[in-house]
Amino acid sequence: MNRFTGFLKKEFLHIFRDLRTMMILFLIPVLLVLIFGFVIKNEIKDAKIAILDLSRDNASKSISSRLSASEDIIVTEYLSSYSQIEEQFQKNLVKAIVIFENNFAENLVRENKANVQIILDASDPNTASLLNSYVSVIINNFISEKFSLNKTIPLEIEPRMWFNEEQSSSYMYVPGTMALILMVITALMSSVSIVREKEMGTMEILLISPLKPYQIVLGKLAPYAVLSVINAVSIILVGYFIFNIPILGSWFTLILVNFIFITMALSLGLLISTLTNRQETAMFISVFVLLLPTMLLSGFIFPLENMPNFLQYLSYIVPAKYYLNAIKSIMLKGQGILYSWKEISVLIGMTILLIGLSIKKFKIRLE
Repeated sequence: MNRFTGFLKKEFLHIFRDLRTMMILFLIPVLLVLIFGFVIKNEIKDAKIAILDLSRDNASKSISSRLSASEDIIVTEYLSSYSQIEEQFQKNLVKAIVIFENNFAENLVRENKANVQIILDASDPNTASLLNSYVSVIINNFISEKFSLNKTIPLEIEPRMWFNEEQSSSYMYVPGTMALILMVITALMSSVSIVREKEMGTMEILLISPLKPYQIVLGKLAPYAVLSVINAVSIILVGYFIFNIPILGSWFTLILVNFIFITMALSLGLLISTLTNRQETAMFISVFVLLLPTMLLSGFIFPLENMPNFLQYLSYIVPAKYYLNAIKSIMLKGQGILYSWKEISVLIGMTILLIGLSIKKFKIRLE
């Protein structure tokens, strides 16, 4: 019994002395509960919409005011014609546009029938569906207050889903899965590849070889770059042929954005490899530090607008956020570089910064 007690005590001491084990056991579960508690919310918050009021009568203006007064909706623009609608969606300025037909109040009172059209950006089907419900409830509540509860509400609300008419969840999950796979797997494999050389003691042999340090690093990363591009193309083809996800934009632009994102992930893997000499640590950082932000703070699963401000600010440093915005715009909206240049510029900037930090750390470790 004394031997068993001693053995048990030794095992507890090993666990308590291992910082990584303690983090996995206690810190990560607490963080997961906090993050999911803040992130997973099935409601709309600060959703941006525009209004096209062709009638401009008291009824349409009153409903517009009711929408503006909502705590969950922000009316960013009052449009004057149908020609402005596409630009609002192409530039990601709004999630929905509410259109009041001509003679809205007159049709409502005299003909006992009126029409309101809600055009939604369904490239994110969950948000589109929720926002449609929110706007419809606000409009219906207003009409109910003006008419007898015993009468049928003389209003027809016509939702139209742009960029994803069938509201297929594949339109959201396939691009998100691409971001997840390319970020985590690419960074993981590239970091582990270099750390393995350190662990085995072969990095020193490579460094005294005729090869220059940048050639060694480039030789290590290039195969993963090629394989990751092939991986990205494979996922795109699966989405196109099996899930019927359209590719309305340029294939060249789509591949270019994927290549930039892969290069950024490789440079992140390179930076991770300069921070540790153990494969397990490199794997831990690559999986846990990259997986959760990519899933939760990129807009992949949960709308960023619904999150607390500090998480929204944190999302600005998550590369997958910009990658997802860019490929959704290219694939689902048919946009080119002119509409995605901001996201592409941020990814290029992140890549340059990470490569610079990696080179600096690599030189310090060599010295």
